[in-house]
Amino acid sequence: MAPPLGTGVHTTGHEHRHSRRAVLAGVAALGVLGTAGCSRVATASTTNGGDLLDRLRAQGVVRLGIAGEIPFGYIDKDGKLTGEAPELAKAVFKRLGVDTVQPVPTEFGSLIPGLNSQQFDVVAAGMYVNPERCAQVIFADPDYQMLDSFIVRKGNPKGLHDYKDVVAKKATFATGTGYAEIQYAVDAGYKEGDILIVPDQVAGLNAVEAGRVDVFAGTALTTREVVKKSAKAEATAAFAPLVDGKPHVDGGAFAFRPTETRLRDAFNTELHKLKQSGELFRILRPFGFTKDEMTDLTAKELCGG
Repeated sequence: MAPPLGTGVHTTGHEHRHSRRAVLAGVAALGVLGTAGCSRVATASTTNGGDLLDRLRAQGVVRLGIAGEIPFGYIDKDGKLTGEAPELAKAVFKRLGVDTVQPVPTEFGSLIPGLNSQQFDVVAAGMYVNPERCAQVIFADPDYQMLDSFIVRKGNPKGLHDYKDVVAKKATFATGTGYAEIQYAVDAGYKEGDILIVPDQVAGLNAVEAGRVDVFAGTALTTREVVKKSAKAEATAAFAPLVDGKPHVDGGAFAFRPTETRLRDAFNTELHKLKQSGELFRILRPFGFTKDEMTDLTAKELCGG
């Protein structure tokens, strides 16, 4: 996801300092499942890094904050919770002795406030790790990394491969609401007022196909998935945007309340086992992730520590 900027929102970047895109399916189901997860959980103890893990094991259920975003965490057409983060959560929490996951759908920008106000136990939405968010929550290490990519017309007639190309060739440019790609383009010299902001990558594809813009910027995963059935557009090769003049790679991870270091550390232990065994990739692959999105990045690195 190329998530929005700022506190509690997908900013980039990511989807950034970041965001990640709000998408299609799953949103309609929020009203159905939202009421099931609206009750609050008990305030965590700070003793020895919190006692939430013990309580989750005792009750056998963990509540996951999701944002209705494909492929990160959403409710499918059959009303079932799925996505890369929920499926990973099922595997990790089962190893931790918690057999059931319960979705608590909300807006992406409400995930961090909802977590810290006890509405759910963990954010399972593929949230990008960045310093702004690290000041509000603690993150597990990233379960995936992500580069950017463009949607362009077939054949890429303007030769657009990165943000500098967009500026140099005076291309008309679009990206999604709150996407980190907004700041990436501005940092490259594109005037923010000239950027066409659309709801998501589907709207971005439509804008390119209709000739309203030359290029739409998103994550490599979402762009390559959305153009698969297009006869008029294609996705460019993935690339790292520049942040402070250096190539930047984003990473998405689970978020926990700052008091719950014990739960975060236990989650990390099982996550690393899944990485080493190759099981993590097997879990994420059905959602369009490739081996290029597997990562050894740490939360500490992305938090700026």
